[in-house]
Amino acid sequence: MYYLDANVFIEAHRRYYSFDFCPAFWDWIVENNKAEKVFSVQEIGRELARGDDELKEWAARRGREFFIPLETHVEPSLKQVRKWAKETTYYTASAIDKFLGSADPYLISQALADNRCVVTLEVPENTKARIKIPYVCKEFNIKCLSPFDMLRNENARFVNAHKP
Repeated sequence: MYYLDANVFIEAHRRYYSFDFCPAFWDWIVENNKAEKVFSVQEIGRELARGDDELKEWAARRGREFFIPLETHVEPSLKQVRKWAKETTYYTASAIDKFLGSADPYLISQALADNRCVVTLEVPENTKARIKIPYVCKEFNIKCLSPFDMLRNENARFVNAHKP
């Protein structure tokens, strides 16, 4: 099971798998959500709802079955992640505040509670100015993949049906 970060949707929409030329990506996401393999968290859905584009509309149609709300079993994990962020001495105070005010702790906590994988385009970067998801995942022994690795792991195929 995979929990997807907002940047997976945003970058796919803007760059890699736009709705107009790669609807198969979006179909794959929906099908794998129905198969209970691909999800995100409600806070990511809220981030996407701030946009004013086709992605906002797509996300709004997914609902709670896709963007799952915080459930009681996740609360201890969320407390752990928040505590780690508040107690870390490596990052700047501004980086910690930004992290705690984002959807990232919810995404990471959901994966931690359910022993699942986080999917993000973020890459580890040695900076004190921003807490990156892969570093937090490493801290909590959560598997973290790029969306491309997720698609490869799941043998996703987006085939052109209109070959000449």
